[in-house]
Amino acid sequence: MKKYKIAFQIILGVVMVVVGALHFTNPDPFVRIVPDYLPYHLELVYISGFFEILGGAGLLIPRVSRAAAWILVVLYIAVFPANINQAVNNIAVEALPHDPPLIWLRLPFQALLVTWAWWFTKE
Repeated sequence: MKKYKIAFQIILGVVMVVVGALHFTNPDPFVRIVPDYLPYHLELVYISGFFEILGGAGLLIPRVSRAAAWILVVLYIAVFPANINQAVNNIAVEALPHDPPLIWLRLPFQALLVTWAWWFTKE
């Protein structure tokens, strides 16, 4: 089981670095889903991108991987309002299929991401 856990940790780490980088190279789709009640949409996208990169890279470094996993757990919970906002307001995001049922399926997927990252907080 340990070899699978390491493989899944590497996959999540790489994916998070890539997605985090997208927050800087193409922030507009992320800015669009930030709820209106939050200020500084672009800045929040950059901050979340920074922590995605930090958490993803940290998962690839054994000495800090547990702390990095906790960063990702907190991050996934923190960005959940943006996912809800996207679903409730049917906000289209480029590079993703715009199909309302798929947008709503993203919500339970976020719980899966929290669980996935939390798995890496355990020894």
